[in-house]
Amino acid sequence: MKVTETPPAVPAPRSPVTKTDLPTGEPAKSSEGKVLNVFSHGVLVIWAVLVVMPLLWAVMSSFKTDDSILSTPWSLPDTLHFENWSRAWTQARMSDYFLNTIMVVGGSLIGTLLLGSMAAYVLARFDFPGNRFVYFLFIGGMSFPIILALVPLFFVMNNMGLLNSIHGMILVYIAYSLPFTVFFLTSFFRTLPTSIAEAAMLDGASHTRTFFQVMLPMAKPGLISVGIFNFLGQWNQYMLPTVLNTDPKYKVLSQGLVELATSQGYKGDWSGLFAGLVMAMLPVLAAYIVFQRQVVAGLTAGALK
Repeated sequence: MKVTETPPAVPAPRSPVTKTDLPTGEPAKSSEGKVLNVFSHGVLVIWAVLVVMPLLWAVMSSFKTDDSILSTPWSLPDTLHFENWSRAWTQARMSDYFLNTIMVVGGSLIGTLLLGSMAAYVLARFDFPGNRFVYFLFIGGMSFPIILALVPLFFVMNNMGLLNSIHGMILVYIAYSLPFTVFFLTSFFRTLPTSIAEAAMLDGASHTRTFFQVMLPMAKPGLISVGIFNFLGQWNQYMLPTVLNTDPKYKVLSQGLVELATSQGYKGDWSGLFAGLVMAMLPVLAAYIVFQRQVVAGLTAGALK
């Protein structure tokens, strides 16, 4: 029997690929990315203008006279009137308010970071009955509105003799800032390596020495970050000192600015008011400018493991 062989099939010639045959998804995605990039940059520019312009206007107005502030509010000052700053510093008692604020915020910031770091370290590194319960108590303190505690807090401090005092305000500020500090630092301490602490314990270091000499220096970025946030909140605090600190001798900057604005009456010392406002604003801006890299490093280090 003769077997006939069929010739192999010859493949059909492939048509050349043209630009129209390529997928069109990538050019569309790139164009959408460019539009989104332009839109996001535009929003950031608008937000920066809305934030920076009032600050620059306040600084500019602090060097002008009252007549020029009312007649030409957007013009530059013809001459720099530094007497506005001296008048606000001496006659409006901004120096006393500034000193009181530094003592209250400085003491409360040190106490908050010390107590908050110790509590966060224990909650992050040690397992004991009630660990999660204590942790969630601190988180619950963040959701509790401070305005609901003003009346009972007033009577508690009055019974303890802490009203109208610097140390009383320091204790209140510490209690007010501890929940967020413990919440932030607990997550940060969990990201630190345990091998270094175990090596210190093997070398004979106690828990206290391990915390203060080994773990606390490693948590420096987190401490700086939460310290900046607490500094901003405590420096600008107005509700707590208004209720718990009515003695003019111990008033802080936020109360001093309100008193400076209300005590003018019909005189309208706007230049002195703007000078006092800039005085209260400068420490906050300086602190953020100096520690902005540490703040970003602390936030990113606490988010990564």
